Amino acid sequence: MPESKQTFRPGTLWSAVVNRTRQAIEKGALRPIATERETVEDEGVAFDVRVVSALARKAYEANPDVRPPDFDPFLPYEEELFVANISKTHVGVLNKFPVVDNHLLIVTRAFEEQTSLLTPSDFQAFWVCLREFEGLAFYNSGQVSGASQRHKHLQVVPLPFFSDVPAIPIQPALENVIVTEGIGRSPMLPFDHAIARLDDVGGLSFLNAGARLLEKYAALLDAVGLGSASDEGRAYNMLATRRWMMLVPRSRERFHGISVNALGFAGELLVMDREQLETLRRHGPMAALISVAI
Repeated sequence: MPESKQTFRPGTLWSAVVNRTRQAIEKGALRPIATERETVEDEGVAFDVRVVSALARKAYEANPDVRPPDFDPFLPYEEELFVANISKTHVGVLNKFPVVDNHLLIVTRAFEEQTSLLTPSDFQAFWVCLREFEGLAFYNSGQVSGASQRHKHLQVVPLPFFSDVPAIPIQPALENVIVTEGIGRSPMLPFDHAIARLDDVGGLSFLNAGARLLEKYAALLDAVGLGSASDEGRAYNMLATRRWMMLVPRSRERFHGISVNALGFAGELLVMDREQLETLRRHGPMAALISVAI
């Protein structure tokens, strides 16, 4: 990856994301996926379900992005999608096919497997981004967890998703967390998960923040029984804001053909058509999460 670009100046990352998004759309490098928003209430959570529009589906079917299995979109990344150098180890690029506006990927400069454990430098990089703007950072550990690329990357989407709802749909479930020995669990989430508060991270330097976040991540892995698992057997989603981190172990990628990644556990689900939407309505989004979790 190019080394000539300087790391962004503090306070400029959000404007860089917005400006690059606009430029990439104008140049045709960014291909947003048009969706229609639906709300599906289930178990006290107003899930936000995005349905890929008929026009967007037809456009994709007419021009599929067919690539070989070993293709790495990040080595090299597309220059038109470059946002900023996040750190010495990570670069920020736009998601080429976003469903959420201003969707940033935090990519390792050198190839690492998406199933590998997160490192202090990974946590430093995403914390740099969260300090720049209010967002949800997440990680899909491998294909079972909804990852579409092998090259290690975290992701950040801005919050709130919409102005007329909580910052994230799952927020009500995070307001009555029961904490035991530093690990939180929500009685509203009927699947295995573990939550850590990040109140003691905000005032730290990026170096110390990375180390503290790594400690919390390791504790969450242990809490859900994945601390000693091999990379191949360590399927999970990690989600984090400035205030909390949650980890959810995974058993499968799909529920009745509907792919679920980390955003599903934030209450954000994507379906390809109205038939899949009706499947979610019939079974309930929470049942979908239970099915793909443990």
